[in-house]
Order: sequence, then C-alpha cells, then structure tokens
Amino acid sequence: MKALIYRRGGLGDTLLTFPVLEILTRKGYRLTAVGNTDYFKIAKEVGWAEEVLPEIPADEFDLKLVIGTDGNISPFPRDREWVVRHYLRSSCLEGEEFSDTLPLEPLAVSPLEGKAVLHPSSGSPKKNPPLDLFLRVEEYLAGLGFEVVYLVGEADSWLKGKVSNFVESLDPLWIGRALKKALIYVGLDSGVSHLASYVGVPSIVIYGPTDPVVWKPIGSKVFQLSLGLECSPCFPDVCESRPCLDSADLFKCLLPLLNHLLIYVS
Repeated sequence: MKALIYRRGGLGDTLLTFPVLEILTRKGYRLTAVGNTDYFKIAKEVGWAEEVLPEIPADEFDLKLVIGTDGNISPFPRDREWVVRHYLRSSCLEGEEFSDTLPLEPLAVSPLEGKAVLHPSSGSPKKNPPLDLFLRVEEYLAGLGFEVVYLVGEADSWLKGKVSNFVESLDPLWIGRALKKALIYVGLDSGVSHLASYVGVPSIVIYGPTDPVVWKPIGSKVFQLSLGLECSPCFPDVCESRPCLDSADLFKCLLPLLNHLLIYVS
C-alpha cells in the first residue's frame, strides 16, 4: 500500500504531522512525504517515510493526505485543540498510539552534550521576547555551574551579533541528533523547540501570542510556559506592547520550572 502526506510550513508544523507518518508506517503503508525536504528527511531517517519530495508526484496512491487550505485536511483545527489530535481524527487514526520520543540516533560527538541549550528565537519576531530574558536565564544557570550555549538555526542569524557562546547549524537533522545529548533546553514556540522536546530533551517552551493548546510540542519531558493573559493567544494580530512577552514576568514564572527541571536532570 502506498500513501502520501503533504504539508508545507515550518519545522514545527512538519514535526506535528509525524505521528500520522508513524502510525501509517506501522499499518504497512509505504510513505511519500511532500513538503520541506530538509524537515521531512528526519522522518526518513527514523523510518517513517520511504521517499521525501518537494512536490506532489503524478504517481497513484492508495491514500492521499493533503494538509493545506485547499487540501483534504485543514492545517488548523476548527476548535481550540491540539493540532496533532486534529490531524489524527482527520486521517481516521484517532485513538492510535504514537511515540512521544523521536527515535533519532544521537551524534557520537555533540557540541551540545551535557549543556544547557537556549534558543531565544523563532520564525516570527512577533513571538520573540527581548533577548534580556534569555541573558538572565544564562546568568542564573552559569551561576549554578552549568555550561550554557545558544543554538543558532536558519532563522536566528541575528543572534550571532549578540552572544559569543553559540553553536550554529542549518541542518534540522543534525540539530536533532545533537540535541539528543543536551542537558536541558529553554526556547520559544519554534521549530527548534518542537524538535528538542520530540527528541527527549527536558525542555521549557515559552508561549506569548501563540496558542500553547493548539501548538503543544510532542514529548514527555516538556513544560509549556505562558502568562495566560486574557488577550492571549492573538497571533498573528499581535499588539505593539506585547505584555504576554514581558521579560520580568516571564523570568519570575520560569524560575520554578527551571529549578524543577534541574532537579530532574541532576
């Protein structure tokens, strides 16, 4: 049996389709994944896609799942629910089990091994708090004796002029394999954060104007942090003042979660 799944979008959007790929593979389908090939090659690496393509081929398929505004599955749920649950129900796979940890092999030698990894960026500046929040987190962790490193990916080149202790890669598969050996991770609602959570790193993911219910990462060791303001979520119609991303308030709420995470990994 042959199946095709199509999903354009960012890294996080793509990763949230992986449970569908995993379940269909388990059911005996040979999967063709169409979208951003740099993202879907992670699915091929773990055996959940046989073929990865940038465009839909002319081949015949027994099952075709096209996630898009003009496809047979909407990219967004009608109600406020986890998008993974929406995808599974829309694919007639509701109730099927899927992995909460991506079975990627770690790098033999990772520059992130044993380190606290910070990722203060995302695909949209509207979701980014002031860098001051992460500098305060870095200072706190360094004061406790932890080695801190910033991760720079495809949307984060601006960060290289702000910090010196960074690791850069534009390859999501390499990043995922490197993150497998990280101690902890703190980031925003971004593709890299979804990847960190999915590969099993104890993680804190910070939400401001985006919805932590709909865009919850896959993973069993992830804490989601949101100030829970009445005006949130509001993305993409984000106000200029962005109180949901206030550095002082977020840091105050972050500290107990961070301390809990550090106890967990100690």
